[in-house]
Amino acid sequence: MLSDESRADDDYRRVRRRAMLRDVLARLSGRENRLLSFEAVKQSLRLGGPIYRGTQPVPLSQIVGSVDRYRDFDDVFLPAQSHTAGRWKSIARAFYSDVSLPPVRVYKVGEAYFVLDGHHRVSVAREQGKEFIDAEVQEAYSRVPVTADDLKAEDLMVLHEYRRFLERTRLDEVRAQQKVWHLTIAGGYDRLIEHIAVHRYFMGLDFRRDVGEEEAVGHWYDTVYLPIVEVIRAHNILADFPGRTETDLYLWIVDHLHSLREMDSQVAVDAAADDFVDRHSERPLKKLARGVKRALGVMGSGDSLDEAGAQEPPDLPDR
Repeated sequence: MLSDESRADDDYRRVRRRAMLRDVLARLSGRENRLLSFEAVKQSLRLGGPIYRGTQPVPLSQIVGSVDRYRDFDDVFLPAQSHTAGRWKSIARAFYSDVSLPPVRVYKVGEAYFVLDGHHRVSVAREQGKEFIDAEVQEAYSRVPVTADDLKAEDLMVLHEYRRFLERTRLDEVRAQQKVWHLTIAGGYDRLIEHIAVHRYFMGLDFRRDVGEEEAVGHWYDTVYLPIVEVIRAHNILADFPGRTETDLYLWIVDHLHSLREMDSQVAVDAAADDFVDRHSERPLKKLARGVKRALGVMGSGDSLDEAGAQEPPDLPDR
């Protein structure tokens, strides 16, 4: 039977091999595979606090970053360097010997966590297949609701824009129950602000009075945004666009609706949504059927919406 020291040595060699392989794959694919920097998230989301929340079990899967050692581990807490091998192995030996270790220390942001102290304990616990680790938690306030899945390095700019959108419109105060979901593309929140401004202008014309910004924000949410989102939900459109959000689809369907109404002012939102899905669904079978139709040259024959929207909308942006 292997000693605890031998088992720890074997574990470390295994995690380093996995870390190096993941690093090569990340470089080849051009994606980031390092932990998030707490400071970068703090600046993007303009975090408040923190407030001490005491010691509690924290899901290891929701620990996504580090305060000051985000270069030493990859995004699943495999060691990305070898200069702390001795420390990693000593923690692994402690696990095998059932030695009680102190809680790690973390910052909480939404439903995500950042390690302040205890990186090797987190790394070894994950390697041991643990689901939770005891942690002293300090919670930093974020106006933007976030989960561990939301906080990726490539998404920080979008989350920064989301925070500015909420500060600008105060939608989370005007409609406390609001569910304007994260966008997956940069620049979308500026377009939402434009939608609200245009809506406010036409409200003033309809009501024949000045309309305050708070009133316009609430009215836009109730009478423009939500009805389109309800169509998206009723038609289960998100299933056709994996990885996108309701707010992404709101923007694309509004654009498509305006394009169709240039030819037919009576086109309904439901019809525009269905037509958008037919044209742009990312489901493999629908993409195949669309390709066959185009190859046969039958797109737009006899269908009023296809005729109205003969000019193809821009391709959906890559994330």
